Amino acid sequence: MHLTLAQLAVTGLLIALLPLAMVWTSSDANKYRKLVWVAVFLTFDLIMFGAFTRLTDSGLGCPDWPGCYGLANPFLAHADIKAAEALMPSGPVTLAKAWIEMIHRYLAMAIGVLTVALMAQAWRQWRAGRRGDGRRGEFAPALPTALFLFICLQGAFGAWTVTLKLQPVIVTIHLLLGMGLLSMLVWLGARQDTALAPPPQRSGPLPVMRRIRLLALCSALLLLAQIALGGWVSTNYATLACTDFPLCNGALLPEMDFEHGFALWRELGKTAAGHYLPFAALTAIHWVHRSFALVVVAGIGYTAWRAWEQPTLHKLARGIAIVLALQACTGLATIFLNWPLAIAVLHNGGAALLVLLLTMLNYRAKLQLDIARRAASGTASTHSSPLKHHQ
Repeated sequence: MHLTLAQLAVTGLLIALLPLAMVWTSSDANKYRKLVWVAVFLTFDLIMFGAFTRLTDSGLGCPDWPGCYGLANPFLAHADIKAAEALMPSGPVTLAKAWIEMIHRYLAMAIGVLTVALMAQAWRQWRAGRRGDGRRGEFAPALPTALFLFICLQGAFGAWTVTLKLQPVIVTIHLLLGMGLLSMLVWLGARQDTALAPPPQRSGPLPVMRRIRLLALCSALLLLAQIALGGWVSTNYATLACTDFPLCNGALLPEMDFEHGFALWRELGKTAAGHYLPFAALTAIHWVHRSFALVVVAGIGYTAWRAWEQPTLHKLARGIAIVLALQACTGLATIFLNWPLAIAVLHNGGAALLVLLLTMLNYRAKLQLDIARRAASGTASTHSSPLKHHQ
């Protein structure tokens, strides 16, 4: 077991060495910032590959954790995998599925290594800043440390995903944590961008920026809820519970079983009492996700429209509007085209891209609100000066 853990650790380190070497040898003067954005890119890839793993039913391709049949890779576990595949050729364990699952784990381990590197560098630079080189704010270590703790939690849920045999609530939380990790890394990247090139000191009126900041926060919460519902659809394999649109199985309100569909602690495909999950429960899961999508499109669309009016947020708002429209199209395509794998993976990627863009919008809206507050405070001070002079 110790040898397997050592081999897995070396594998993760070797995979991480490639992006680390690319950053180290790059001509970018701010290598820490570059490393953050490389980690963002790889985390986005991990989310996409995680969706591919889930949608190809490869989550139990290696039915133990962290290795594969107690070994470090499918090459070493080849005999056990082929034996399981011979017993159940279309089952969860095949050689292809084993490799898909292990590649997902290797990529996750590599991102863990990058997170450790980010945290270590942040602490080193922050301590140097305390000695007077003026870089303490840029390398404040609280967020990188939180990232490290967060990815440890994510790893624990990855293990429980396997050991609890794809229990839907565990897999859905695992997805949400992945999106949360992406959001935290994007926020860190935006902070590094601001340190490198401070934003223009102009902003909209204070009431307008307050409204956009609030809308951006509300949009993020709407997206979080919709990703949770989408994860619940995916982990319960309820994508094709409704095969038409805008109706669902020919009805506006089809037969639905919310009690069993949204019972959180239960096995995959089973009710909390251990019976097989009725089709009406799957219909309820699918119907709630597609219905709430209308609220999400309206809410995020309205936020993008209001942000579009601000010159400093215009490009970002346009990107959100485009991705939101494409996300709606891929969602409909999964229904009308009978759930093609490529489009289903793209739908998951669109959700991740919306997380990225809305995180950027929240960060920039916060910056612009701070600028508007300072401007309003300066104006108030200027207007009050004659009175103070008179007194």
